[in-house]
Amino acid sequence: MRRLLENTGAVLRRELGRLAHQPMYFVLMLLLPAASFAFFALLFNEGAIRNVPVAVLDEDHTALSRKVTQMIDDTPTALVSYGVQSMDEGERLMREGRIMAIVQIPAFFEKDILSNRQTHIENYISGTNITVNGLLSKDIQTAVTTFSAGIQLQLLMKQGLTERQAMAQLMPVRFDRHVLFNPHINYGYYLSPSFMPMMLMIFTVMATIFAIGTELKYGTSREWLATGGDSVAAALAGKTLPITAAMFLMSLVMLVVIFKIVGTPLNGSLGIILAGTLLFVLAYQSIAVMIVALLANLRLSLSIGGGYSVLAFTFSGLTFPIMAMWEPMQWVSRIFPFTFYTDIFVDQMLRGAPAVYSLPDLGCLLLFVVLPLLCLPRLKRVATEEKFWGRL
Repeated sequence: MRRLLENTGAVLRRELGRLAHQPMYFVLMLLLPAASFAFFALLFNEGAIRNVPVAVLDEDHTALSRKVTQMIDDTPTALVSYGVQSMDEGERLMREGRIMAIVQIPAFFEKDILSNRQTHIENYISGTNITVNGLLSKDIQTAVTTFSAGIQLQLLMKQGLTERQAMAQLMPVRFDRHVLFNPHINYGYYLSPSFMPMMLMIFTVMATIFAIGTELKYGTSREWLATGGDSVAAALAGKTLPITAAMFLMSLVMLVVIFKIVGTPLNGSLGIILAGTLLFVLAYQSIAVMIVALLANLRLSLSIGGGYSVLAFTFSGLTFPIMAMWEPMQWVSRIFPFTFYTDIFVDQMLRGAPAVYSLPDLGCLLLFVVLPLLCLPRLKRVATEEKFWGRL
């Protein structure tokens, strides 16, 4: 064990010297992660979708039609930016991307209401953005429903009912909705803790592949291995330790940005999140080692590593639930450590789940960490045989 530590220390000193003379390490491990964290913090500064522009085609021009327009404008999501004179004008604005919805209030709107005749309001929403579509539909429908309920309430009270009796008749069954864990529907609360770790993951993979791949590219891998006393375990540990330390340091910066700047609540255990973050970094370093050991090609390894990393977000279940995926795709989602890390983050950050519920996810991350043990013989071979050297 002592000799292993001495060999690891020798490789570590060699690697620190290489880091000082390779600006790309500084870019991959410090500059780009910090820039990406700042970018996403600014991107999700608003937190929730607000003031989406809509157009209103008011064909009635009465007090009640203006009241409906005002109620739609008062919703959190919709902003009445245009008062159009025809559907053709509204369609043109929508095709130009200047509005996301058109609300049409028909002629004789107020007259029909005062005559106790049924009328209608039509709403045309662009389906190009599913999130905006859902929020606009909900808020506009709520505004119109509230307006309609107010009209019905006044009519019932004019018939001699008290306000309490009128409300009971108008709404015999009341539906109470309680949004748990993220009641403000703040997108920053779940997108920041997903996009920022994704950037951390990408740069971890790229830096690790670059560190080992350049040894093969420039034919210095035998020297690297010899520095570690021909122990591939010591050589790999000394090579990856600086990257582990740098990326874990950047992960701490990431957590400060998420919890202090974005303002994401922390309802669970910070210790579990820190342990999961360290295993997350180690897991993706392990995958990067396996990729470069199997391919022995710097350019191809960087391409495969980048593609694998980016796919993780698709299968994480953050935007499309894993339980709703086709069953084979549910199994595919398990080959990404990001899936288990986001489970830990959501459980401990928003849900405030007991720490025991995150232990299985921590165990899965630990399984990814031991992957290099399977490819150490292959890594030693590509590091010592010249036919694997010099590839781009």
